Amino acid sequence: MRRILPHPLIALGLLLSWLVLAGSASPGAVLLGGAIALAGSWALASLAPPRLRLRRLAVLPGLLRDVLAEVVRSNVAVVRIILGRSVAGTRRPGFVHIPLDMRSPQGLAALACILTATPGTVWVEYDSTEGTMLLHVLDLIDEAEWVRIVKERWERRLMEIFE
Repeated sequence: MRRILPHPLIALGLLLSWLVLAGSASPGAVLLGGAIALAGSWALASLAPPRLRLRRLAVLPGLLRDVLAEVVRSNVAVVRIILGRSVAGTRRPGFVHIPLDMRSPQGLAALACILTATPGTVWVEYDSTEGTMLLHVLDLIDEAEWVRIVKERWERRLMEIFE
């Protein structure tokens, strides 16, 4: 059964979504929806996502709390920059190369989400051969401080969860 329909719940969700979008449960809509659901299930199976193993979930609430606090703090800082309330001439955007020890694809994706969701920072590039990421910072004061923030505040905890 798994060979014919590798992801039955996703296929069922696709079929139901198709029927809702079509606004009909006619035989033609069910047939077309079934074909779409089957193709979607096969496509997902061909991607062969790596198995997700979460290690220390006790770290997650503190990480989420700190991400939320950092997003709020960064929003305030970016608003000050935009409205011109920061000291004139001190804003210096720039790029920082950060060496990463984490290799988990899920952990790297989570780190990318955290950094990109934080106003004033954008994950630009990841070099998997060297294990370095390129981060753009709207207000770059100290590159070493950004390396420390990413490695100690985010990467260390994500490694505890994903590796």
